[in-house]
Amino acid sequence: MLTVSNINSFYGAAHILHDVSLTISQGEAVALLGRNGAGKSTLMKSIIGVVPPRSGNIMFEGKEVSGLDPFVIARRGVGFVPEDRRIFVSLTVEENLEVGRRHAPMGREPWTREKLYSIFPNLAEMRGRLAAHMSGGEQQMLTVARTLMGNPSLILLDEPSEGLSPKIVEQVAQAIIHVTASGITVLLSEQNMHFASLVSERAYVIEKGQIKFSGTIDSLRSNDDIRRNYLAI
Repeated sequence: MLTVSNINSFYGAAHILHDVSLTISQGEAVALLGRNGAGKSTLMKSIIGVVPPRSGNIMFEGKEVSGLDPFVIARRGVGFVPEDRRIFVSLTVEENLEVGRRHAPMGREPWTREKLYSIFPNLAEMRGRLAAHMSGGEQQMLTVARTLMGNPSLILLDEPSEGLSPKIVEQVAQAIIHVTASGITVLLSEQNMHFASLVSERAYVIEKGQIKFSGTIDSLRSNDDIRRNYLAI
C-alpha cells in the first residue's frame, strides 16, 4: 500500500528527516511513535506532499507520489487528519462532512453520513451544530469523519489522541479499529504508546528524524532500551 524509501525532508536549511524508510501493507494499522519534535508530523506531511522530500521515494499503491501536489495525492486515495484538525468552524457538522465528500473507487461501498454517525454517535447528536461550538474531542472525531467522507484507501492520523480526555480517547480508538476493520489502511503518529497499542499491530519509533525501531507492538513493549531511550519523557 505505502512504501517510503530513504526520504530526506527539510524546513528551509533545517534537515528534519534523515533517510527515513517504512512500509505498510493493505489493511494494516501501523503506529509511528516518538517524542515531540522527533519528526513524526514532518513524515506525515512528506507523505501527503505538504513538505515534499528533497530525495528518496514515496510509492502509494505501486505508483510514485513524491513530488506531487497534496490535492493530487489526496485524489489518489490518501486521507490526512492533521494535528490541528483544520475543521470549518463556521459550518455545521453535516456541512463539514459534505465538504469532504468524494466518490468512492469503483466496487467499494462509499462512506455516508449515516454510516459515520453509527461510528461517531456524538456527531449524530450534534449534526446541526456549528463546529466552533464543539469540544476538542468532538472536533477530532469530526475531522476523522470528514476525511473518511473522501473515501480514502490510506488514512494518515497525526497525533489523534493529543489533548483528549480518556473517555474521548477510548471512543477515537474504537472508531479507528472500526475503520481498519472496514479495509482502510491506517498510519498514525503518536506519543501515547497505550493508545497506539489499542489500534495498531506494528510500530516504528522515530527520534531526531531517524527510524530507531521497527517491529510489532508486542516486541516494542518488551524492548526496555528502546522505550527508555526514545519514548520516555
